[in-house]
Amino acid sequence: MSANTVRLHRVIRTTPERVYRAFLEADALAKWLPPYGFTCTVHQLDAKVGGGFRMSFRNFTTGNGHSFGGEYLELVTNERIRYTDKFDDPNLPGVMQTTVSLRKVVVGTELNVVQEGIPEAIPAEACYLGWQESLAQLALLVGTEIPG
Repeated sequence: MSANTVRLHRVIRTTPERVYRAFLEADALAKWLPPYGFTCTVHQLDAKVGGGFRMSFRNFTTGNGHSFGGEYLELVTNERIRYTDKFDDPNLPGVMQTTVSLRKVVVGTELNVVQEGIPEAIPAEACYLGWQESLAQLALLVGTEIPG
């Protein structure tokens, strides 16, 4: 793992359609994206190429938070999402780029996430840990079938 890049791989018991939707619906993102101990508010989301999003995470224990936003660069329905992220905090400079790849497999969906350009002030291990927690919550959200 290079210093400013994290890579994650999961297989989730659900369809690529459900995973894709969970990345592009504001209510779904607010439910699964914040790592453990954080809440999320999605302020704006326009899920189209050239569209953008704005959201903030708040540490439930301390009340401290950070906000960020980005732009959707590529959306291939049920296959790939590529977007930028930029923190509002000037102490976390630069633009990150995240690529989410989905592939239907026999038992569900293979998910690969690559996040590049993580600000140097954020340890890659902390970012990796946060993504692991987020993806565990994603699996619970999209892998649960509730009839009616």
